[in-house]
Amino acid sequence: MQLLESVSALSSPGLLVWLLVAIPLTGAAILLLAGKVTDAWGHFLATAAVIASFAIGLVLFFQLLGAPEDARSITTGLYEWIATGNWSIELGFMVDQLSILFVLLVTGVGSLIHIYSIGYMAHDDRRRRFFAYLNLFIAAMLILVLADNYLVLFLGWEGVGLASYLLISFWAHKPSAAKAGNKAFIVNRVGDLGLSMAIFTMLAQFGSVRFEDVNAGAADLTPLWATLIGVFLLIGACGKSAQFPLQSWLLDAMEGPTPVSALIHAATMVTAGVYLVVRSHAIYDASDIARTAVVVIGTITLLFGAWIGTAKDDIKKVLAGSTMSQIGYMMLAAGLGPIGASFAIFHLITHGFFKANMFLGAGSVMHGMNDDVDMRHYGGLAKAMKITFFTFAMGYLAIIGFPFTAGFFSKDHIIESAFEHSTLIGVLALIGSGITAYYMTRLMMMTFFGEKRWGKDVHPHESPLAMTIPLIILAIASIVAGLLMNNWITSWLAPVTGQEPMEHPSLLHFTTIGWITLAVVAAGVAIGWFQHRGTIEREQPATRNPLVLAGRADLYGDAFNDYAVIRPTTGLANGLAAFDDGVVDGAAMGSATVASGLGQWLRKAQNGYVRSYGLTLGVGVVVLAAVMLLGHLG
Repeated sequence: MQLLESVSALSSPGLLVWLLVAIPLTGAAILLLAGKVTDAWGHFLATAAVIASFAIGLVLFFQLLGAPEDARSITTGLYEWIATGNWSIELGFMVDQLSILFVLLVTGVGSLIHIYSIGYMAHDDRRRRFFAYLNLFIAAMLILVLADNYLVLFLGWEGVGLASYLLISFWAHKPSAAKAGNKAFIVNRVGDLGLSMAIFTMLAQFGSVRFEDVNAGAADLTPLWATLIGVFLLIGACGKSAQFPLQSWLLDAMEGPTPVSALIHAATMVTAGVYLVVRSHAIYDASDIARTAVVVIGTITLLFGAWIGTAKDDIKKVLAGSTMSQIGYMMLAAGLGPIGASFAIFHLITHGFFKANMFLGAGSVMHGMNDDVDMRHYGGLAKAMKITFFTFAMGYLAIIGFPFTAGFFSKDHIIESAFEHSTLIGVLALIGSGITAYYMTRLMMMTFFGEKRWGKDVHPHESPLAMTIPLIILAIASIVAGLLMNNWITSWLAPVTGQEPMEHPSLLHFTTIGWITLAVVAAGVAIGWFQHRGTIEREQPATRNPLVLAGRADLYGDAFNDYAVIRPTTGLANGLAAFDDGVVDGAAMGSATVASGLGQWLRKAQNGYVRSYGLTLGVGVVVLAAVMLLGHLG
């Protein structure tokens, strides 16, 4: 009987929720604190920790799946975190239809990335520390998506920022990696300021930051306050999800090891902003201005990211621009209302599969090409790396939206919803899909087809099983995930997004917009094939084309930040320093000089001669008598 009770207690939903976070967090602590004693097996411990969290996530998912629709939420609190005045904030977690999908994505794809990293980082002297940081990242992301209030979410938000800094700058012996880590950390602090302001405003308006309380009170907000909170949240989302104008850190983050790129750009950090907007749907329902701002930012970003992707020769930076663009699609969808929010999460999950597949595939290519990232030095790798080619091709088909692959279902839903919202937004989203097909075809042609362009000292070879098995699993998911989720995900997420139960087209048949989208994608593929079917130069050709130059320069994001932020801020700081030196310090030093001079003058009277003192005393008596006499006469 006691054994049954113990088993029941261990399987209770509340305990399982805490174990989700505690296991990878404990793994990180062991690897960081135990030191070199764990060098031989630390990577296995870290991988087992994430797989255990994934297994727990599956158990919780099936529990929710079997529960009635109005009971699909598990809330558990650890302790009262902050209690002051009328405010009481608990450190608590919540598993519902939205958060459980993120749990499965983060831990599922995270497990595959951990397995892949066993092979990829096999010869790195600091492998144990790398896996500790991976575990820390997973734990922080789980805190973010499991939080039941915005302050606990912010705790995970900052944890993800710290872990991303540690991972991006992991090879800090390279100045470029150290700089990239600092850049990501600093730019994200700007976004964090927006989220902080949103939390402060919620406390002032609602007296609470619990999701339940904020959603309940959002309808009573004035348009001004609803818009302010929505814009503050959007600023935070732009920082984490690398949306315009806070996107400049994303491409530099490629300086980290390739598994980091897959983890950050596919399933975790850059999706946090989309999660924040969808979770805050009640705020955006109360403000058309804030909702429109989300749509505009997403649309600009999806085009900017695609534009950058067309101009890069670094395979990882092409994929980074692609990530920026695909997150833009998600953000656009999140601003379209409840049904759009469901499609945003749908595309977020499918993107997690096919983009992790392609980033890890890029790492496999680099592994076989002596860590060379320049696609101009590739060519003909389809025969030399057959598994990498096949799996990467599945991701390619998914991202361009080839019929019945994962991306076809999720992204085409977004494009159709965009047209229903606005013809202009729909056309821009459609253009983005054509550009995506072009630059991804360019990547495939330059990497896997055509003549061999690598040097004599390079011998392309297939990666070990630890790297190819995750690629195969992700490739399968890139094909079938969309079909499996297409007729299910909108109804599953309806209670969380505020959507009314309704039927939606399955896309198993083509609509008019679907046929147009397919034609645009085919045109993009054809142009990409035609332009790169022949000889490709090993060196990047010079050009005066302003569109190409802008893409190569990341659309001058760094230059804009330099002139719009860094130089004015530096100038202001220098001005304040000059004012402090010249005025504040000058006044202080001037008064000291006057006092010193006066002292020097007065000390001359202290000469030690009795006659001088007598004269001074006599003059003083005369002056005092004169003053008294004048006062008496007056």
